[in-house]
Parts: sequence; structure tokens; C-alpha cells
Amino acid sequence: MRDKLFRSILMARQRVYEYGEPTPLEEFSWNDIDIYIKREDLSYIHAYKWRGACNRMALLTPEERAQGVICASAGNHAQGVAWAASRLGVSAKIYMPQVTPRMKRLAVERIGGTHVQVVIHGESFDVASAEARRVGELEGRVFVHPYDDIDTMGGQGTMADEVVMSGKGPFDAVFLQIGGGGMAAAVACWLRNFYPNIRIYGVEGVNQASMAAAVRAGRPVDLDYVDVFSDGTAVRRAGTLTHPLCAELIDEFITVTNEEICAAIQLLWEQRRCLPEPAGAMGVAGMLKLREELRGKRVLCIVCGANMDFGQLGYISRHAGIGAATRQYFRFEISEAKGTFLDLIDLIRAGLNIIEFQYGKTNADKAWPVIGVEGSPAELHLMAQRAGDIGIPCEKVTSEEDVEFRMIHYNSDLFKLPFFIKLEFPERAGALREFLVGIRDIASICYFNYVYSGERVGRALLGFEFDSAEDRTEFQRRLESSGRAWHELPAQVMRRIV
Repeated sequence: MRDKLFRSILMARQRVYEYGEPTPLEEFSWNDIDIYIKREDLSYIHAYKWRGACNRMALLTPEERAQGVICASAGNHAQGVAWAASRLGVSAKIYMPQVTPRMKRLAVERIGGTHVQVVIHGESFDVASAEARRVGELEGRVFVHPYDDIDTMGGQGTMADEVVMSGKGPFDAVFLQIGGGGMAAAVACWLRNFYPNIRIYGVEGVNQASMAAAVRAGRPVDLDYVDVFSDGTAVRRAGTLTHPLCAELIDEFITVTNEEICAAIQLLWEQRRCLPEPAGAMGVAGMLKLREELRGKRVLCIVCGANMDFGQLGYISRHAGIGAATRQYFRFEISEAKGTFLDLIDLIRAGLNIIEFQYGKTNADKAWPVIGVEGSPAELHLMAQRAGDIGIPCEKVTSEEDVEFRMIHYNSDLFKLPFFIKLEFPERAGALREFLVGIRDIASICYFNYVYSGERVGRALLGFEFDSAEDRTEFQRRLESSGRAWHELPAQVMRRIV
């Protein structure tokens, strides 16, 4: 099988470049690692899948071309088939699950034009694939598999040929993301032949590890649950052909969390202004996981795609620091008294960046604010230790659902003469603290909602309470003379909060 795959890649070199161009191999140094990234995200369809689809469809007989093809895909393979169909003048019926990101559906229609019919069917790739096979048999269409086909894999392997031909090798290690295993098997096959000493890592999501499960079982098995954050690698069952190839060619399988994938996306953005989809960054996430043992090494990663729905960026930004172990959320216990919140901020500010506040008053005597902070792992540990040393209980709550979904609890019956404002302040160290210092003698915080947005200006929704109407009036006077941009929440908004 391995020899057959090698020959398929060799022959694919004669076909795929009629349909697309080679992609760059870029390099940068980070953490004493020389990192080389294959930029498949820069292809016409912003993913590597055109290679396999074009190679497979170029082999269609005249009769098969007349009948047309059919496939199922969550996005990138569909775009590859659409690209090949438009170039070959072949009819393609493409089944996509309902959960496919909208931008990928639109891209398929744009790329394929009149040659493509998109059918949205089922809630998963497996359901869409089963229906595509059924309809394909009825209509006599050739099913173009996204990974479990030697000719599809042969086309995908041409990216590895480009790596070898670049002359930048050999490499000490390569990290290959795995969905169905077609790309990983093909790239591993080609690289192993030319770089026999390279260590090959297969990288899967923690709730997507169908290939590692197949290798353990000795045969493909179905996963009970598949996480779809990285939709390009969300495959429930490894391929019948890809499984033995990956078992033979891959030295070690590792898994990465969604947060670690987010950290990899952030690294690629900061180092190369490259913004891949989650599956595209999975190999880099595997590299980050082993970064200490890779110091001084030459490492290859594949950025296999960049077809990401814009809506995912918010999640990625918030979770990248968690994946890099530089962002944590802590819940503290402090007394419900004037100035205690400011004292807590002073404790945290030593060496750390505060990037989020979640707090609402729920008790007359005690407060439990949640604060998100960024710093090195050592600094985060030291901060928690300092809090314990001075008698402030704190616990890590990074993974708790109420923190994840920003469920800020409060009891409005406890609020005394409340006053809610939206406050703007310069997004610099100490700016918000300066404001709080100026009102600590007359006001207590009863609600605090702030998230760092990366802008020059920070914005917080703040609730204050007062012992007397005179203090409330004085607070408003100080607000007006503070020079900060602010406005009081309208009465209807206050009723929703209080």
C-alpha cells in the first residue's frame, strides 16, 4: 500500500499543476526552534484539498465525466471538487452538512459556478456522506472521497514533493494534522522516503482522535462523540486505507485541545500574519505542545487551510491565552467593603495584565469577583500564592461554565442607591485604577463587567452603590470632572440589570 501511494504521488506531479500552483514554504525562528510552514492556505481555494480532488477527477473516463461526480464535505474538499469541476467542465453534486460554516457554502457555489449543485443535508459529515453515496449510485455519479482513496491521497502528497524540492530540508520533525488521515498518510509517505530520520507526529483534537483509536484497536472504529470546533478534522471514523498507512508511517500520535489550537493561531498571526482555520493550525498546536524538547530543532508544519467563519475569531482570541498557559481566570473571596476591590486589583497588577472582570454583588458581607489575568505561568502561580499568603482565598475557575459564558450573578435587592455607567478609559496599565482611587471614599462597586478588546480605549459596565444620596451626588460631580467619557445607563437598561 505504501509503495502504491508513493507511485500515486509521483504520477500526480504530472496532473495537479494543470489546475493550481505550488504554495510557499516559509520559515521563522521561535523559542529556539526553526519552524517551516507550508502555506496551503495561500492556494486559490485557501486549502490543500484542490490537490486530491483535481488528481482524482483528472483520471475520470469520458463516460464518467459525462455522468458527473458527487461528494460530501464540511467545506474544503467541497471547494476542491468545485474547483476541479469548473476546470474540467464536469457536473458535481456536493452534499454538505447543515453545520457547515456559511462562508464555506458560499465559496463552493462561487468556485464551482454552474457546474456545481450544493445540497445541504443532515447534521453531520457522516449523514451527508451516506446520502451522497446513495444518490451517487442512483445517478451513476463517481463518488470523490475526501481522503480514503489512493488517487486523492496521491494529489495531496504533492505538497510534500514541493517541500522536498524546496531544498530547505532535511527536517528533524514534522507535525501533521489528521482528520480522515489522507493528507497525513501521503505527506508522511513522501517525507519518510527522502528524510528517513525525520520524526513524524500525527496531531488530532482531543475529541477527534479517530486515527489514534484505530491504531489502538487495529482497525477503524467509530468515536462516540466528535467535537466540531476544528470542523476540517472532525471525522468520526478513520479511513480504511489511511489507517494502515498512518499506523506504519507515523511515529507518535498526540492530541491538542481547542485552546491549544487557538494559541497556535495566535502564534501564526503574530509571526507571519497568517490566520488559518482551526484545522489549519492543528499541526502547529502539536509543535507548541512539545516546544521544550524541540529547542534547536528544524520543524515542519502544514498550514492546511484558512476557510474560517469570521464568527470564530472571538472565541479564538479569548481562548488563545488559555491554550498557551498565559491566561487564567481566578475567583477571589474578599469582604464586601469600600476599597477592598481596589486592594485586590493592586495585588494582581504586580507583573500581570488584567484582561477581564466579572462581578455582581450577591452577599451583604462577602464578594466573589472573577478576574482574568495574563502573564507567564510562573507569574500566575506567584500571584495565587501571594493572595493565599495575605489571607485572600482564590481558586482557578478557567474551565467553569459560568465563567466561560460570562454569567455574572447578582442580587439587586442588596444594591443601595445604585448608579450604573458605561465608562471609557485609556487602555493602559493603571488607568482604571486611577478612576477607582478617586471615588473609593464615597462609592462601593456592586457590578463590574469588563473585557479587554485590544483597542486603545477600554470600556466597562460598572455599578456603584452609596451609603447616602449626598455621596451619590458627589460621585456624579467627580465623574463629570474626571475627564473620562461616560454615560449613565438609561432607565430601561437599569431595570433589566437591577
